[in-house]
Amino acid sequence: MRGRLRRAYESGRETARARRAAAEAEDAGVASPATPGPPASPEAMVVGAGSPAAMHSSTVSRDDTEVPHALRITAAWCWRLIVIGIVTWALIKVIGTISIVVIPLAVALLLSALLAPAVGWLLRARLPRSLATGVVLVGGLAAVVGTLTLVVNEFIKGVPELSEKSSQGIRQIQDWFKTGPLHLSDSQLDRYINEAQNWINGNTERFTSGALSTAATLAEVLTGTALVLFATFFFLRDGNNIWRFLVRLLPIAARWKVDDAGRASWATLGAYVRATVLVAFIDAVGIGIFLVLFDIPFAFPLAALVFLGAFIPIVGAFLSGVVAVLVALVDSGPVTALIILGAVVGVQQVEGHVLQPLIMGRAVAIHPLAVIIGIAAGVVLAGIAGALVAVPLIAVVNTAVRRLAARTVPDTPPDAVVVASQAP
Repeated sequence: MRGRLRRAYESGRETARARRAAAEAEDAGVASPATPGPPASPEAMVVGAGSPAAMHSSTVSRDDTEVPHALRITAAWCWRLIVIGIVTWALIKVIGTISIVVIPLAVALLLSALLAPAVGWLLRARLPRSLATGVVLVGGLAAVVGTLTLVVNEFIKGVPELSEKSSQGIRQIQDWFKTGPLHLSDSQLDRYINEAQNWINGNTERFTSGALSTAATLAEVLTGTALVLFATFFFLRDGNNIWRFLVRLLPIAARWKVDDAGRASWATLGAYVRATVLVAFIDAVGIGIFLVLFDIPFAFPLAALVFLGAFIPIVGAFLSGVVAVLVALVDSGPVTALIILGAVVGVQQVEGHVLQPLIMGRAVAIHPLAVIIGIAAGVVLAGIAGALVAVPLIAVVNTAVRRLAARTVPDTPPDAVVVASQAP
């Protein structure tokens, strides 16, 4: 009985193997041994047919094997880049549509990165989180309002003197037009001045409409300011909880990697903002000292303008320094203006070759070409706000991409618990 069962088992296995081989041969287009076709003569040869091309692992049909591998790779890259471009374009359109919300949130993130260390100090001093956040936010707001008040008061005090100097400068320019290489007569000067006045009168309506549109956007500015204050408060108080909530929305396998990249990007943003504030302060002090030494009016407002302009890397402080040069030209003449211009250029050189590498460090090191392209793109897309946000955005994206592309696995938290569905 045992022998009969074994022979039946072996016969069943052979039958199953034969059927499996027949099915595989039929799928491959080859006659199976179980159903042989008509025998071919040894001398027979099929003309125009070669051996079937081997299919590559990346192809889905035999027709793809007729396309060169390089062309397949190029086509794959092209359609993926097209999809990425369409998604990017749609994202930019959406951001442009809700820019009144996106820009205040971006400014709130920058302020939160700047003020977060102060909140941490107060928390270590055992203050409640809400109280610590409120104290830091109110203190920062008071500092900004106080600085703006000083700037406006200095500007109001110096307007009469600057107007008188401007009149003198205009008379000097008129004299130069008469005695200089142009040799313009009084009638020609009067004609040009009348044409300028007529142009201004003809475009009064345009200027008025611009002023009205500016007044209309005042409500948007106030709304954006309120949103910045509220968002900064909640980012400082609940930023960690908000980030954890966002990370939990991701698949479990990606959470630790994204969390590591996000926290590294936040550290980069904080380092960038604090370094930028320090560099801007040094620029303002350096140019302000020369303005005070040469008794240039509006020294403090111009230094404050340089401080604000320095938040736009490479070009911001220089453009704000040009304003100081123009004021020096009107007030003290071309020689003093050239000296102030040399001071502005010298401060910019010290910033670019000493302060930026020393203070910024490797954590936020970005190539100057990327900075210039980012600023230009930011200006085109969102104006001054885009120029302010472009460089920190590039720094954050650079850090995030580097951490996500790294092959190292983030450190496991000491209190983490790993639960497996089954034993390995």
